[in-house]
Amino acid sequence: MSPHRFLSLLQFADGLFPAGAYAHSFGLEWYVQEGIIRDAAGVKEFLETYLESSAGPKDAVAMIHSMDAARRTDLPAVLEIDQTLEAMKPASELREASRQMGRQTLRTAASLIEDRFLEDLFALIESGETSGHHAVVFGAIGGRLGWPRQQAAQAFLHSAAAAIVGAALRLLPLGQIAGQRILWSLGPLIERLADDVQTEPLEEMWSFTPALEIASARHTFLPARLFRS
Repeated sequence: MSPHRFLSLLQFADGLFPAGAYAHSFGLEWYVQEGIIRDAAGVKEFLETYLESSAGPKDAVAMIHSMDAARRTDLPAVLEIDQTLEAMKPASELREASRQMGRQTLRTAASLIEDRFLEDLFALIESGETSGHHAVVFGAIGGRLGWPRQQAAQAFLHSAAAAIVGAALRLLPLGQIAGQRILWSLGPLIERLADDVQTEPLEEMWSFTPALEIASARHTFLPARLFRS
């Protein structure tokens, strides 16, 4: 990977990138308020389930195939992946979080990159013709910028995990070192999931996290909330 491509991948996957992930806990806040998750071990278990049963086999697969389609300049294929991902996010909070992050990511990308393909995708998202889920947008950007599939999958999954660890640090008295230990411990899982998605057909994309989806639905009715999801 060229230095420019490497740096662009780091920028888009960095926690400072204004995708809006900081506003979401992806269901974690409900678990904390209910007293189900109380410590670093609980956060790690939450993340392992989220990565292995949702972010890996669903979002990362969608991201990789969106990357391939964007590299081919195949906009209809990207839109089809986006529609599939929309149908696979039954919890409204998680669905809206993904849409919001996708729109914000592409809006920021449009100010950095001059690319007709991304401009056309952004116009369709802004008009409401497609949802613009974050995984699809991240992959489309990666395809246009030439990110390697393996490193893109690793960065995408690490970024997703880091966002939830960031939420955990605001919800629980863990401390920065504990948060970094959680991320470090997830390295082998992220590496394996990134390997798995390289050969996963789009037709076999799956997710099974009913407890997380129920938690996200219940999060809407919490009397006080720090996060939007």
